[in-house]
Amino acid sequence: MQRDMQDAVDVTSWVSVCPGGLWRVQRKWKHKWTQQSSSNTGDDASCLSNYCPKLGSLCRVRVQLKAQTDDADGLSIKGNETLAVNVTELVPTPILRRQDAVLQVPLGDWTTLRLGEGQCDITEACLEGMRAGEKCEIQLTPTGTGPEASLQQPSDGDLPLCATVELQAFTPGKESWEMSPIERWEWVKSHKERGGGRFRSGDVWGAADSYSRALKLLIPLCGLVGEVEDYLQETQQLPSSDQLKIKKAELHSNLSLCQLKLNQPQRAKDSAAKATQLEPSAYKAWYRLGQACQKLNELDEAKEAFKKLLELQPDLPAAVKALKEITSREKERNVQLGLRLSKMFS
Repeated sequence: MQRDMQDAVDVTSWVSVCPGGLWRVQRKWKHKWTQQSSSNTGDDASCLSNYCPKLGSLCRVRVQLKAQTDDADGLSIKGNETLAVNVTELVPTPILRRQDAVLQVPLGDWTTLRLGEGQCDITEACLEGMRAGEKCEIQLTPTGTGPEASLQQPSDGDLPLCATVELQAFTPGKESWEMSPIERWEWVKSHKERGGGRFRSGDVWGAADSYSRALKLLIPLCGLVGEVEDYLQETQQLPSSDQLKIKKAELHSNLSLCQLKLNQPQRAKDSAAKATQLEPSAYKAWYRLGQACQKLNELDEAKEAFKKLLELQPDLPAAVKALKEITSREKERNVQLGLRLSKMFS
């Protein structure tokens, strides 16, 4: 039974992370909200029609390409057309991320995604604001000047990509602030592991996204651990504050490596600097800090970073080579400076 039903049209835009880079998403959908609703699946564990998925929700979703159209009436509630789903039986659909695809889900098929894993950032971002039985329309275009801008045509279809996202049903989830420290820690570990796998497969954008997701959960977790550390240490369910600090440094360092690969030297420098502050003995972070400073032509800072690296790893070939390159660049810079000065006073 539903009462006080009203229509509402929502149009939003944002930037999402895909294997090829960053894409701008414009979403439009017409939804209905009520002051009181009943479950469309008949299961108390399923989501009521005026609720939205949260972190960890298993979402039964279908993504379909569609011809570009300006007809807003094409957006509609599809609840009457969807079949009842027993949400207790939902299991995530195994999907491999592809470098040539923007939409990382099988098109036209019902797929089950776990919200928050970043399998398809675009689809997940849509689901965060949708209700069971709703359908939205999205238009995707590459943005920026990175690798994604040179992508001629993704395997998904012509540019700009136009598609519909339909949410059939989903299981309950939690906002991050509703989670216990142990639940947050499990998410941090899964994001870090997923980031490593993506990086090894060449999905650098995806790896950076996973490390960023892990940090967003770990940073507030570090502050909470002190309050419950004695209990958690007794039950051995959570690392100590110092161990979490080291993990945080590792994530910043890994993120810095991704940012270097993505030609984002300033961001890489900032991430590596945070890692070295948290863990001064993190030699990989010092190396990445030196690399980032080199790319920014901040030779003095780069030299200091590589010197610190040699203190931790004496005679490390990469650091020795980097210092030689910096010395050579400094000599070239001094020669050019001398030539400019001589012209000024000649």
